[in-house]
Amino acid sequence: MILTNSLSLHSKMYSFKQYTQVEELEYDVVVEKAEYQGREVKLNDPFRLPTGSKKKFGVYVKNDKGNIVKVTFGDPNMGINRDDAGARKSFRARHGCDVDPGPKWKAKYWSCYQWRAGAKVDD
Repeated sequence: MILTNSLSLHSKMYSFKQYTQVEELEYDVVVEKAEYQGREVKLNDPFRLPTGSKKKFGVYVKNDKGNIVKVTFGDPNMGINRDDAGARKSFRARHGCDVDPGPKWKAKYWSCYQWRAGAKVDD
């Protein structure tokens, strides 16, 4: 399936061709390939950002309008203690992860996704 849309970012218009190709299924997150600002990226696949970035992780997702956006999340100066049951329970309660993790194009969803039990933190 090939669709043509445009993405407005910093008052510039970027065009992209969006094509999907299902690779794997983990929980309810399907990893797809798409084009973002002229390069091919994986959707719904969190990655670690370079040292010195303002955030720790990033992920490319489709927003509610169907455009591809980059969501960044996580404090680069803090660790992820999701293997500690008490810390995990506290984080998930504080952020309301079990009640409403929010939409996929928000940082809250992906922070909750990284803090699930038995999750692997991507490098």
